[in-house]
Amino acid sequence: MQKFETLTGVAAPLAIDNIDTDMIIPKQYLKTIKRTGLGAGLFSEMRYKDDGSPNPDFVLNKPAYRKAQILVAGDNFGCGSSREHAPWALLDFGIRCVISTDFADIFYNNCFKNGVLPIRVSPEDLVKLMDDAERGANATLTIDLPRQEIRGPDGGVLKFELDPFRKKCLLEGLDDIGLTLVEAPAIQGYETKAKAAHPWL
Repeated sequence: MQKFETLTGVAAPLAIDNIDTDMIIPKQYLKTIKRTGLGAGLFSEMRYKDDGSPNPDFVLNKPAYRKAQILVAGDNFGCGSSREHAPWALLDFGIRCVISTDFADIFYNNCFKNGVLPIRVSPEDLVKLMDDAERGANATLTIDLPRQEIRGPDGGVLKFELDPFRKKCLLEGLDDIGLTLVEAPAIQGYETKAKAAHPWL
């Protein structure tokens, strides 16, 4: 998993509450178990018209936000079904951080396991960040994970809370498999001792 330390990028405003996982990545894209290629389907029902052409009114189709790496979203982001494809699609598009007042628990947990940082902020701070994100090409935020800070384009700083274990995993790029591999020497040592003690097994 790619490490997350400090990210400076364009923040796209998506001021819609209760964006569920089917809106993030619709069900027709769930046939794959690959983590790549899903960026094309991200928010597809809003990004594309019925004929398949881009919807110019959708934020990620606007020139200033086509390479957004941060999403400033409405309340209760990631609700709905528990599909890991949702953070896969965000990451494949290039979004590494989502900021909202609240997230659905399963989506929130899946983000950390895939290198996406979900940040909870107060409603008042979300209003400020949404205003920053509305600036188009000037909507650049810096996410400093070690300091747990969001720095705005005018130099303002917002602090955010994060579980220390999840922070460590993101900083070191450790998903569940990575966490297991860290313990590989201890696991091998146990296996060696067990084999010597019980050679008939």
